[in-house]
Amino acid sequence: MEKKQSFHVAVVGATGAVGEQMLQTLESRNFPMEKLTLLSSKRSAGKTIVFKGQELTVQEATPESFEGVDIALFSAGGSVSKALAPEAAKRGAIVVDNTSAFRMDEHTPLVVPEVNEADLQTHNGIIANPNCSTIQMVVALEPIRQQYGLKKVIVSTYQAVSGAGAAAVQELHNQARAMLNGEQPEADILPVGALDKHYPIAFNAIPQIDKFEDNGFTFEEMKMINETKKIMHMPELEVAATCVRLPVVAGHSESVYIEIEQEGVTADELRALLANAEGIVLQDNPAEQEYPMPLYAAGKNDVFVGRIRKDLNNDKGFHLWIVSDNLLKGAAWNSVQIAERLVKLGLV
Repeated sequence: MEKKQSFHVAVVGATGAVGEQMLQTLESRNFPMEKLTLLSSKRSAGKTIVFKGQELTVQEATPESFEGVDIALFSAGGSVSKALAPEAAKRGAIVVDNTSAFRMDEHTPLVVPEVNEADLQTHNGIIANPNCSTIQMVVALEPIRQQYGLKKVIVSTYQAVSGAGAAAVQELHNQARAMLNGEQPEADILPVGALDKHYPIAFNAIPQIDKFEDNGFTFEEMKMINETKKIMHMPELEVAATCVRLPVVAGHSESVYIEIEQEGVTADELRALLANAEGIVLQDNPAEQEYPMPLYAAGKNDVFVGRIRKDLNNDKGFHLWIVSDNLLKGAAWNSVQIAERLVKLGLV
């Protein structure tokens, strides 16, 4: 059978922040498409979006929308994915889902192409895109794990407001303006949790992303812990996370402490390893004050790593600073990258 060269792609949640980035990424990568279908909620249906100079109308997503679709990129919320992703798969589409709906399902591969591309071979019609903060971390840790082994990961995140959606970004701007004008800021969105209780994010740091679990960790922190173990096929890996929202528009930053298996490894060896790793840009020159920052990572597909240094007390311990655009590598680019790998491997 001749390998298919061009594909019918559907984007679900086309009018959202990640959906827009998915479309821009499909266009910039010149993904091989014979047809593009834009889908959304009933509320957004009827809007028009220009793609490659052509005006396309957004349609309401229904089970029948996926007839004839080869690849469906989902980013419209977990409830939409739970309802429609199985319907799309039933009709022959391969779903790449950007929500948490299927990430921990044992029959659904959770994929970061630089780390576990081989897991794409085991899909049953749905492939899960990991959490944004997990993706950038495992891209940086996988080369280290392969070369030196990995025992422990402790991460503190500094996450951008765009991770909570466009309305949260607008609220950050409104609050900053209000505070600079000496006015009281209004807070209606962050943190997103179980209570209807909100704090200003402008000039602030909120140590809560998503709702709290019974163990004292937030759902976002547990996502990082569980997803890292699944992606790396290391259920025994020790992982702990603290996730914090900062008044940054785009780009998540992470301070990561790791312990490796091998003794006697130097920070320079880690730098050399990461400098040649797929998907990583090394920015680590303290003498020139060069290190990754979210302001400069925004709009780029790569994962930026710097501030690599050996722990002062543990020969096997290292500290890293990892930054990436949460809407690109953390969402849209990783999804399109999965689609590209499916094509390359002849799985679609």
